[in-house]
Amino acid sequence: MTDFLLTQILNYGAPTLGIIVFISALGAPFPCTLIVIAAGAFAKQGFLTWYTTGLTAVTFVVLGDNLSYAMGYYARERILHRYQYSAGWNKAEDTFNRWGGMAVVWTRFLITGIAVPVNLIAGTSGFGMRRFFLYDLLGESICIFGYGGLGYLFGAEWEVVNDVLSNISGLSLGLVLLAIGLWLGFRRYKTIEARKLKVPDA
Repeated sequence: MTDFLLTQILNYGAPTLGIIVFISALGAPFPCTLIVIAAGAFAKQGFLTWYTTGLTAVTFVVLGDNLSYAMGYYARERILHRYQYSAGWNKAEDTFNRWGGMAVVWTRFLITGIAVPVNLIAGTSGFGMRRFFLYDLLGESICIFGYGGLGYLFGAEWEVVNDVLSNISGLSLGLVLLAIGLWLGFRRYKTIEARKLKVPDA
């Protein structure tokens, strides 16, 4: 599948990359990090125009993210009816409510596996559309120009770069989840201690 998609990008250029990242933003399991790195390498080799390709990819992926946000926003009742009793959904929603916009940024390039659920939760939770758009644009710009820039920088060695990043991403995800767990635990501890110290009303 990956080889087929990369071949289409070489044959038809930036619009194909845009379509791929757009569909991925709606939940298709495409290896977009690998594809973006490869697109950067293709630009270095002269097959694609760097700035046009980057801007096209950012535009299409942001459109896809905002469409999935809109699904959560306009189909809120239906989505909540289906998932509101799910422990995973409630936990994700609580985490999003705590981190807000930064959850959107991180899931664009670091914890990409939960990007689509975050989009839906942002929509169902009433997170502002303009705020979502700005955080999403920031995160996707980091993703496209960051990963694409690495592909451009390393050129023919882009597959090695992807392997290294895959290992780092797993470690980073673990560290981020650990940090979130410690932070939530610390806040929980402070809340309990505050309740103990609270003087009861006479």
